[in-house]
Amino acid sequence: MAPSTANPRQAACQVLLRIAKEGGFADRLIDHELEKGHLIGPDRGLFPELVFGVLRRRGSLDHILAQLVDKPLDTLQPQALTILRLGLYQLAYLDRIPESAAVNESVNLARETVPRAGGLINAVLRNYLRRKDGLTFPDPAANPAASIAARHSQPEWLVAQWLGQLDFPEAEALAEASSRQPPLTLRANTLRTTRDELLRLFTESGVSAVPCCHSPHGIQVEGRHQIPTLPGYREGLFCVQDEASQMVALFLAPQPGERVLDCCAAPGGKATHLAQLLANRGELLATDISRTKLPVIREAAQRLGIDCLAVATVDLHRPETFPTGGFDRVLLDAPCSGLGVIRRNPEAKWRLTPDDIQRLAAAQKAMCANAATMVKNGGILVYSTCSTSREENEQVVQDFLSRHPDYVLEDLNGLFPDHRELFTAEGMFRAWPHRHNMDGFFAARLRKL
Repeated sequence: MAPSTANPRQAACQVLLRIAKEGGFADRLIDHELEKGHLIGPDRGLFPELVFGVLRRRGSLDHILAQLVDKPLDTLQPQALTILRLGLYQLAYLDRIPESAAVNESVNLARETVPRAGGLINAVLRNYLRRKDGLTFPDPAANPAASIAARHSQPEWLVAQWLGQLDFPEAEALAEASSRQPPLTLRANTLRTTRDELLRLFTESGVSAVPCCHSPHGIQVEGRHQIPTLPGYREGLFCVQDEASQMVALFLAPQPGERVLDCCAAPGGKATHLAQLLANRGELLATDISRTKLPVIREAAQRLGIDCLAVATVDLHRPETFPTGGFDRVLLDAPCSGLGVIRRNPEAKWRLTPDDIQRLAAAQKAMCANAATMVKNGGILVYSTCSTSREENEQVVQDFLSRHPDYVLEDLNGLFPDHRELFTAEGMFRAWPHRHNMDGFFAARLRKL
């Protein structure tokens, strides 16, 4: 019989085991568990902290455990390894949980699920408390990538990729930022309110929030909140959207009355932002390959009071999707590795491989070419991803331009001078978590001649 999930550690263990076995997104599994109502009070906060914490810090946890366990970690029973990670995470990263409680609760959990591992878990966690000041990490001078990977819990291949773009201090800062809890960022729905009015409403309701630095519609909210309980949610005054994601629609800059296409639009954050920028006047088509995701876009549009938006199921891998030159502006936020949002989806970094990046880049090149056929002469195509990989970003754009002489890259530095710190020398958008406190994002604006 499965253990009751009225205990946050049991619930966290079950979710982590399910992610390891079946895949899935941590946030959805967490929400599903919380909806059951078994966890109450502080346990509702501890449960997601444990799940996300272990996923974000798994690399560092395993590096430490490898020094405390006298056998390869992959030979341990999955339940035992997961309980060890949970216990060590509490000891190493959560100051508010007493050491004795972290150890004892881990042993109790083992007794309920893997009784024979109870002694091992007790011994390993107590061994950590004795030896924690003497644990070792790779020498940054001898192996920079391994050092950053172990200390800041990132795959070594990914750190090596970052070191190819950034110097050691910046790559380490990026790795550290990518293992932290991200901020909660909202976008004010200017069809119904202003950012200042929304900030005032939050202040009056006792919710602490500040305006974002770059997006004129963005605010960052302090603390943890259940989104539907925030003031103004039901009235459609805002939606959840990271500041970097908000910037992408601003760079497309649709004008009221234009015909705009958002490819790969689910779950609808950018699409509804484009509707705002259109002032709800014009034609906005939001498409996605998954028919099951379209209702999410419709519901978001309805809550926000948007009626210029239509949705359709479209496979952008097929070049005959739409007639040539049908849209003034096209946004292709391409399916990507998500390396820029691993602080939000930490489970992804342990699944991805360099081969995945190559596969995705090939698909992105094909989708970009197909999206380009739908742009009118003189129109704009914005290609974007939430990846930090050059292979999915600059190299896709370079490949596209080499094959499409009827397109030119526009320099965002000249078009949006107030945001120069977000742009590369070539005029492409590059947001970094450690520099800008945004998700890692890329965008290039291309004009059809």
